[in-house]
Amino acid sequence: MVQYKADDIKVLEGLEAVRKRPGMYIGSTGKPGLNHLVFEVVDNSIDEAMAGYCTDVYVTIEEGNIVRVTDNGRGIPIDIHKEKNLPAVEVVLTTLHAGGKFEGKGYKVSGGLHGVGVSVCNALAEWLEVTVWRDGQCYKNRYQRGIPDQLTGVFSEYEGTSGTEIRFKPDSTIFEDIEFTNEFIDHRLREMAFLNSGVKIVFRDERIKDDEGNVEEKVYQYAGGIKSYVEIMNEKKEALFKPPIYLKKERNDYEVEVAAQYVSDYYDENVVTFANNIRTREGGTHLSGFRTALTRVMNNFARKYDLIKGKEKNFSGNDLKEGLTAVISVKLRDPQFEGQTKTKLGNTEVKGIVDSLVDDALTDFIETNPKVGKLIVGKALMAQRVREATRKAQELVRRKSSLESTTLPGKLADCSNSDPALCELFLVEGDSAGGSAKQGRDREFQAILPLRGKVLNVEKARLDKILANEEIRTLITAIGPGAISGLSQDTIDTEEAEEEKTTEERHAEFMKKLRYHKVVIMTDADVDGAHIRTLLLTFFFRHAREIVESGALYVAQPPLYLVKKGNTRRYAYNDEELEQVRADMGGRKNITIQRYKGLGEMNPDQLWETTMDPEKRTLL
Repeated sequence: MVQYKADDIKVLEGLEAVRKRPGMYIGSTGKPGLNHLVFEVVDNSIDEAMAGYCTDVYVTIEEGNIVRVTDNGRGIPIDIHKEKNLPAVEVVLTTLHAGGKFEGKGYKVSGGLHGVGVSVCNALAEWLEVTVWRDGQCYKNRYQRGIPDQLTGVFSEYEGTSGTEIRFKPDSTIFEDIEFTNEFIDHRLREMAFLNSGVKIVFRDERIKDDEGNVEEKVYQYAGGIKSYVEIMNEKKEALFKPPIYLKKERNDYEVEVAAQYVSDYYDENVVTFANNIRTREGGTHLSGFRTALTRVMNNFARKYDLIKGKEKNFSGNDLKEGLTAVISVKLRDPQFEGQTKTKLGNTEVKGIVDSLVDDALTDFIETNPKVGKLIVGKALMAQRVREATRKAQELVRRKSSLESTTLPGKLADCSNSDPALCELFLVEGDSAGGSAKQGRDREFQAILPLRGKVLNVEKARLDKILANEEIRTLITAIGPGAISGLSQDTIDTEEAEEEKTTEERHAEFMKKLRYHKVVIMTDADVDGAHIRTLLLTFFFRHAREIVESGALYVAQPPLYLVKKGNTRRYAYNDEELEQVRADMGGRKNITIQRYKGLGEMNPDQLWETTMDPEKRTLL
């Protein structure tokens, strides 16, 4: 029996806990966690900007993956901390849960809450250098994996603007790869500039140079703030009205800022949410409050102007989502996030506050701009009609169980295995290709669905028209109606419940709705086949996006030619490859070339060898 005594209890001191379990603080030791280090430092500069003390932030990635962040804020305090008897900057950089954001004196609102951001960066850096300009002095120190070179650093006299500079290199013994992602960091810095109108953020990546050795310098500064953000998000779309709706309201220690605009040529929702400048990718209570207020205000407006009459149904939240682009930013004193990486806002009181403030501001806006209100109502009415048509269309495609085969389309050659995780569905052109595929398949786990002609182009078609198309209905029934956006009754009726689920829970529930965990588009190698493949991809992207994102959608690329010479056989997938195969076989002598007009010309062995073998597919 293994002994377990007091001596086995390990107490991690200082920053040792961060190095032992970095995932607890930055999410992972992969690329997301590595990039998160940059944002932990930049967030401190942005907190200074929100407090009104910083106007310029400079972020540079130097060669060797060294990051430098400089701002012109007040500078981290360098006077002696009474409890620790050290300069305050040393306490901030070497002590977990030390910062100026707990008592609410240093900052009214901030993104950093737990006092672990910059100290975690220090702990996970091979080395870090800090320079502070403040109170007529310049303070410098250097750290090796969180341990300072000098206990109190070096002071020197200085005349000029106050500020802070943090320079560090991530520890290669902690991270899988220390190569920072330029595009990801650039996108986040641009977001911060939108969220803090007037603040200038300058980004340089010295690892990337042009032919003359120059480094591009990107300057982000937006006077319009989140209103400009929405305009840029919609710049390639047809806006229903211009400019975007902009709302800003404050109450006590809460500030709510919203910019919103509808587009007429796009049917998905594109809502981005922030809390204290932190991107909340999974939404939270501020998003729920906004949606509740938007639905109530637009219903009241529609009733007031007799746009919804008598016993006609009110709009649902889903009706007002279609074509909506919005940025929601809340600022509050004590936000509660789910985890250090802050992906979802959890403050229960925020929902009511956002609901109330948006209700007041949006009501005032549409009462003074009724034309905008009527355009939104018109958009919602169209979405409502489609939703009602969808409910009726469900009766055409719904089956008692996703694994029952009694109501499956007649031309589907189903497989014998009942485990969706092992089953594959091949979508082929016509009965001829379907016949060859049925002979070449493995009946246990491969199903074949022949499609007649070209399916409907769903890019701009309404959902009721899409569901009236026979080939689309056949495809939906075969895959599983619950896997198609908008067809699931649960999806329509339990919107708020869905918001409470984690990404992993939603993914697991979605996979249960699929009859096949691999869907393979297998069209001919000609122009018509490419067109059909494009139409199918458009359908999946617009109305079954989760099938693509879950890695369940594949493309099988059939060859165009079979080249024979003696007992040697080789396939060529296009004309260029044909010429290469000819050259490899010694020219044109004694060579037989067969050009396939379609999959129906292939015998079962050829079909398996070139398209049905898992190695011959491309995962989308």
